[in-house]
Amino acid sequence: MTAIEKTQLGKTLWAIADQLRGAMNADDFRDYMLSFLFLRYLSDNYEGAAQKELGKDYPDNKDKPNTPPLSIWYKQNKEDTKQFEAQMRRKVHYVIKPEYLWSSIAEMARTQHNDLLDTLQNGFKYIENESFESTFQGLFSEINLSSEKLGRDYSKRNIALCNIITKIAEGIARFSTSSDILGDAYEYLIEQFAAGSGKKAGEFYTPQQISSVLSAIVTLDSQNPKTGKKKKLNKVLDFACGSGSLLLNVRNQLGKNGIGKIYGQEKNITTYNLARMNMLLHGVKDSEFEIHHGDSLLNDWDILKEPNPAKKLQFDAVVANPPFSYRWQPKEAMGEDFRFKDYGVAPKSAADFAFLLHGFHYMGKEGTMAIILPHGVLFRSGVEAKIRQKLLNDGHIDTVIGLPANLFFSTGIPVCILVLKKCKMPDDVLFINASEHFEKGKRQNKLLPEHIDKIVETYQERKEEERYSRRVSMDEIVENDYNLNLTRYINTAIPEPEVDLLAVNKELVEIEKRIVKATNEHNRFLKELGLPVLPGGKK
Repeated sequence: MTAIEKTQLGKTLWAIADQLRGAMNADDFRDYMLSFLFLRYLSDNYEGAAQKELGKDYPDNKDKPNTPPLSIWYKQNKEDTKQFEAQMRRKVHYVIKPEYLWSSIAEMARTQHNDLLDTLQNGFKYIENESFESTFQGLFSEINLSSEKLGRDYSKRNIALCNIITKIAEGIARFSTSSDILGDAYEYLIEQFAAGSGKKAGEFYTPQQISSVLSAIVTLDSQNPKTGKKKKLNKVLDFACGSGSLLLNVRNQLGKNGIGKIYGQEKNITTYNLARMNMLLHGVKDSEFEIHHGDSLLNDWDILKEPNPAKKLQFDAVVANPPFSYRWQPKEAMGEDFRFKDYGVAPKSAADFAFLLHGFHYMGKEGTMAIILPHGVLFRSGVEAKIRQKLLNDGHIDTVIGLPANLFFSTGIPVCILVLKKCKMPDDVLFINASEHFEKGKRQNKLLPEHIDKIVETYQERKEEERYSRRVSMDEIVENDYNLNLTRYINTAIPEPEVDLLAVNKELVEIEKRIVKATNEHNRFLKELGLPVLPGGKK
């Protein structure tokens, strides 16, 4: 499928969402739409694997075109279903009963079956608790099939679901439904819902162009980026992962076998569920990722609580787009927290450095961390200045990248990317001011592929370019009192051309001569006409 067709599928599904959401707001309907798309993916993937597994025994449903072949096989082979399901768990890591497959649900919707709502409810519970080896409890918890927004009673809610599912089935039917295609459609819908969610969008979505910058940076060799990408990252962490798009972007950089395991953490329950669906929908097996529902600032994930540096979990790459200048309530005990005790605790007014230090603590010695933060972290005073100073003195801040304003759905402020390393080779800091390199949009600005490539290449080659990038020594940073404001180190002002005063004077003299000549000529005509002459002339 071409990029145009992928976009067209996304637009088709978005049009359906816009048409059908009725009394629901976009955020509520998002959960229905994306969950049905997710069910379609799981079902297609499972049925395709089942056909390969059963081979010639896979039933022909020509006589019953609206009945899933697996339903026919289950009825004909009741004694063999347990063995078949055990084999499917080994092959695709999950099982879906025939009655819960998308094809069965879509047929019930098409025929306006009275039990669709109950069947769908049971199907969601089955997928959450029984389909996978590891349970995905609460995966569909944000979908309220009893909501009055669907209808006032069971019958009306059932009819509404029939209409929604039928329209989605018809919309998808015209397109290929491979995992890549449905994955792209899922991402497209997340982006569209984000665009309509305003400030709330920042909770779950990092624009793809910014994700591409971060993921390209952390997949390069940390000690010598010029040598290119690492062959493999054993562990990758995003501690504010939203819908998981940033983690998936890192995976795309190295290919599906390029990452040992993906780790994500997300505080918002709805977004946490989106992330788990997004992983599975993009073909990441349940054994290849772990997403935790919790608060990174409180460090409430058990696997990250090991205080012993020799035993703690360490990551080859850390990426994050945490909430900007998030107000928090650090307790006194935070001063002894192993993440903060060597640097200090970020102020209540802005948790930016708390997020940064959380991720930095779990980064391995050969790892790279890229985090999106507001510009205030570069120059704010107080405890933030002390944290910044120690990170610089210890040689951990590698690169500062200034991005254009208005790239995000949630805020118009310009932001920066900080690249940190535990053991960096250069003894300077690379500054990249990409704030003027973007395509202006009606609602948002956008980084084009050439803008992304320029940032990544400049980082990789550690290149210097007038008005764009510069390597700054620690001595100069110290002279500036550890202030990392980009404008202190890169002057983006276009210099005024030098003025040749002698040439300008000569030109003015010539102009004066022409004025006198023209005035004299004009006065001669006025005299001939007997009219008063103009002042000036006769020089």
